[in-house]
Amino acid sequence: MEKVVIIGAGSWGTALGLVLAKKGHEVIMWEHNNVIAEKLNTEKENSRLLPGIKFPEGLTVTSEIDGLLKDVKYVVFSVPSQVLRGVITKLSSQIEDGMILINTAKGLEVSTGETLSNVMKDEIKGKYHKNIIVLSGPTHAEEVALELPTTIVAAGEVENAKKVQELFNTENFRVYVSKDIAGVELGGAVKNCLAIGAGIADGLGYGDNAKAALITRGIAEMIRFGKVMGANELTFSGLTGIGDLVVTCASKHSRNRYVGERLGKGDNIQDILDSMVMVAEGVATVKAVYNKKLEFGISMPIVEAIYQIIYEGADTKEKVKELMTRELKEEFY
Repeated sequence: MEKVVIIGAGSWGTALGLVLAKKGHEVIMWEHNNVIAEKLNTEKENSRLLPGIKFPEGLTVTSEIDGLLKDVKYVVFSVPSQVLRGVITKLSSQIEDGMILINTAKGLEVSTGETLSNVMKDEIKGKYHKNIIVLSGPTHAEEVALELPTTIVAAGEVENAKKVQELFNTENFRVYVSKDIAGVELGGAVKNCLAIGAGIADGLGYGDNAKAALITRGIAEMIRFGKVMGANELTFSGLTGIGDLVVTCASKHSRNRYVGERLGKGDNIQDILDSMVMVAEGVATVKAVYNKKLEFGISMPIVEAIYQIIYEGADTKEKVKELMTRELKEEFY
């Protein structure tokens, strides 16, 4: 059995901690707020985010950061994409050869446009880059915590990705391996943006036809974006492309779809975000993807419309009309 540290005690970090602890691993979750950390330890439950699911033996929570990674082989980062750099910086002096660093956030860093694995590489100054693995897929924390059947992908250098596969895999949590770390990350980032679009369609009262159109045309945008960024096109046909896009566009658990639904109903973006307990990664990521789209001249009309609705206050119905009345063209080009 292994000793694993999970950085971040949100719903996803907690769900992964439950998976690992139930396998018999020693799991330490780090929560920056000492009051919350103490509450989690006392209640043996994340009652705020995953109520009713008790922590198994071997799962503890701490707010102490000094010496946190001592004698640890696996470090799981489960923090919002826009704070990952700062967290890595705090821990970089504790990172040692042989540690496998697993990122679970989905997004691009807005300030640089970088994928999160590149953010990690930047902050560990050239050391241990092959040890970085991305864990991503169509995985709602609520369902993983309940041990409902789930599949996910560990992407990166194959030898270390296989170690992560073995670490997490259970009869209810099946892990695949991929070498295409760029494709896995970019699929997860773009799908969060598109999920906001799916929510907007729901908020406007549109039906299944509109949702199907958004998902399939969204996949086309995801592929165009990924190919320019160096990803393998085939990856977007898998769990971290189509799979993740379908689940996040359709699910009641999706934070990004929820944001879009409220936008479609006419709510203000800041009011929506202020009312949420958890982070909707797509709101920040759509800005980063939009900036990359402009930089490389990539055709992404859905992402552009979502950006304009969130950041320029564009009317949702008018944006849908513009998408539907664009120049006619062949489906595949």
